[in-house]
Amino acid sequence: MSVRKVLAVLHRMCWLLFGVLVLSGLFLEPLVPFGLTFVPAGAAVVIGLVLSRTGPDEALKDRPPVEVGPPVTGRWSALNSPADKVPSHGTHAYGQSYAIDIVAEPEAGEGEPPARPGFRWFWPVVRRARDFPAFGAPLFAVVDGTVVRASDGQRDHLSRNSLPALLYLMLIEGDARSVIGARRIIGNHVILELGDGTYAVYAHLQRGSLQVKPGDRVRAGQRLGRVGNSGNSSEPHLHFHLMDGPDPDSARGVPFTWRGVGVPANGETFTVGEQSAVEPA
Repeated sequence: MSVRKVLAVLHRMCWLLFGVLVLSGLFLEPLVPFGLTFVPAGAAVVIGLVLSRTGPDEALKDRPPVEVGPPVTGRWSALNSPADKVPSHGTHAYGQSYAIDIVAEPEAGEGEPPARPGFRWFWPVVRRARDFPAFGAPLFAVVDGTVVRASDGQRDHLSRNSLPALLYLMLIEGDARSVIGARRIIGNHVILELGDGTYAVYAHLQRGSLQVKPGDRVRAGQRLGRVGNSGNSSEPHLHFHLMDGPDPDSARGVPFTWRGVGVPANGETFTVGEQSAVEPA
């Protein structure tokens, strides 16, 4: 077991212990003196900072970006892109140093509002997942590879793209998911082994949409599943990144570039043509 994996497990255990101590103090006989209740929380914060700030080693930093095909077709826009900063999501945890989020941005007709609902300060507080054009969009294998993990049993929740809902996601829901584990952060997902010690993560997939299972060999361009809104997600989108191992708890991020697209910067739109149907290998 790697050091990062051990720290990730300890991080969750510290938060769980803190919760037990708080609840016991409120409803039962306190298990420890009041001041000691916060020791596990402090330890969890320190461990979390270590995991968040410890990035790829020099060998990975100096590695040229791995070129793969785009995982989508159509017109999309980038958010939280490694073209703007690394780590792109503000943390190196879960191997996402070079992760990118993309949302579907279909062209709106003249005089029509954008197809993708924008952020609202207060109302509507939430929206249905199917109100967003990314929801249900097909996802494709970026290269020939092998499925090492695949899970699509988590529900697609309502959006978190208003101020109250976003605060709930950041201050309550996100922390609760991190305590439970990486699976609840990335939601429904597929992890592909690409070869040369590189793995691709597709996160926040639609419930019940997977067309592959662990052990399957897939070909570049083969359909894997659909975009959803599961896990730690504010709206339907694809979270994609490469890493150096199959376990997000212990892996470190690997830089990538999409063939014909590159790495789009925050707010940059890009279009990928339709792919010919590829049959399973």
